Amino acid sequence: MSFLSRAALVLCLLTSTPTLAEELRGRVVAIADGDTLTLLVDRRQVKVRLAEIDTPEARQPWGTRARQALGALAARQDARVVVMDVDRYGRTVGRVYVNGVDVNAELVRGGHAWVYRQYLRDRSLLPLEAEARAARCGLWSLPERDQVPPWAWRRQQRQN
Repeated sequence: MSFLSRAALVLCLLTSTPTLAEELRGRVVAIADGDTLTLLVDRRQVKVRLAEIDTPEARQPWGTRARQALGALAARQDARVVVMDVDRYGRTVGRVYVNGVDVNAELVRGGHAWVYRQYLRDRSLLPLEAEARAARCGLWSLPERDQVPPWAWRRQQRQN
């Protein structure tokens, strides 16, 4: 792809994605994995990556359960997304709220997600992760060898 084609693609993505500090409201119509969902906003589908957390990948231990946990919290529900960023894949990155519940925090509290320290803004997520670990909730109940953070697991997969 030429530089001009790439520039046009980036411009297209930037003009079709929400602006920062924006809020989106819509219905959750799909759950891709434990930290990605699709929100229907005014007949437009918006892919949303949950900010500040990272859940196990589908082929990782607990990956399917993390996806199920997000589905139980958000599938077919009306949601509000506080937009924080747009990632390199053009996904909206934000905090998701369903019925006033912070879905991102609930996934951490239930042991379905790590706090993604590289992108952390809300330090109140850290004690939630520590409490889930101490109580051996969710993925923290797995043998220690299976408690591989998703970012480390993805790096291993690229190296293999």
